[in-house]
Amino acid sequence: MKKTKIAVFASGTGSNFDTIVRERKAGHLNVEVCLLVCDKPEALVVEKASQYGIPTFAFEAKSYENKEGFEREIEKQLKKLEVEWVILAGYMRLIGPTLLQAYPNRMINIHPSLLPAFPGKDAIGQAFDAGVKVTGVTVHFVDEGMDTGQIIDQEALRILDSDDRDSLQKRVQEVEHRLFPATIQKLISERGNQNEKKSTH
Repeated sequence: MKKTKIAVFASGTGSNFDTIVRERKAGHLNVEVCLLVCDKPEALVVEKASQYGIPTFAFEAKSYENKEGFEREIEKQLKKLEVEWVILAGYMRLIGPTLLQAYPNRMINIHPSLLPAFPGKDAIGQAFDAGVKVTGVTVHFVDEGMDTGQIIDQEALRILDSDDRDSLQKRVQEVEHRLFPATIQKLISERGNQNEKKSTH
C-alpha cells in the first residue's frame, strides 16, 4: 500500500514528532515522514530528526521580510518532496494564507485542551489555573485562526486533586501520543479510500 507523504512542523522538544516516527516504524502509521519544518534551529526536535535521518528545514523568521517570505520557502520544500499532508505537532506559529491555500483540508494540528476551551499558548497551565475538573486533547484542521479550525477528534482527561502542572502535562501528553497517530491514520486512510472511489467511477 502506498505510503502517504507527510511533513511535520514542530518548534520544541518534538515528543509528538517522536511518536509519529515510532508509530510509522512499528507499522501502525502508513506514512513517510519526508521533512521536519522547525522555526527554532536550536530546538531539540531538530536533533531528533537528524538521529532518525529525516531531512529538516530549520529557519529563523527574522531572517525573512515577512511571513509570506518564509512560507513560500517552506512551500517550495514541501512541493519538491511531494508532501501530501502537513502535521503540526507543537508548532508555535500561526499558519498564513500561503500554506493554507497550498494544503486546504490537509493540514492538521494537535492542541492540549478540549477546544474551544483554552486556545493558544500554555493550554495545560490555563486549564490548571482555571481550576476546571476536565481537560483533554483536540485534533483539528488548521485555519487562519488560533486553534479555531474544524475539530476532527477529542479525548477528555480528568484533572486529579493530586495533579500539579507537571503531572498534568505528562498525562495530557500520554493522551496526545495515543490520539494523534490514530487520528492521522484514520484521516489518511479515509481520504485515500475516497480518492480511490473517485478514480474508479
